[in-house]
Amino acid sequence: QVQLVESGGGLVQAGGSLRLSCAASGSIFSINTMGWYRQAPGKQRELVAGITNGGSTNYADSVKGRFTISRDNAKNTMYLEMNSLKPEDTGVYYCNRRQYRGGIYTDYWGQGTQVTVSS
Repeated sequence: QVQLVESGGGLVQAGGSLRLSCAASGSIFSINTMGWYRQAPGKQRELVAGITNGGSTNYADSVKGRFTISRDNAKNTMYLEMNSLKPEDTGVYYCNRRQYRGGIYTDYWGQGTQVTVSS
């Protein structure tokens, strides 16, 4: 099992910044991808940004140029730097880790951290 603990959410005014962290512990396998998802009220969970263990990244179009995903493999920690925040960025942000072993992958999720952007 893998445990994921998020931190860094909160309330911020539009135009402000926040930094989210996700620390992984437990049965850590080196072949993995990690990502941040968010879920706004009444909407489906959506991918915000993802990063491979090699450092390749991808972003949702809505956050490109404003958010930066990164990770520290030595610390098993992933980050999301969020700048120029907009009210539409409001939601619960979830950390995901997908681990691969023997041709099979397993998804793990954090408990979520609330991000609220006021206008």
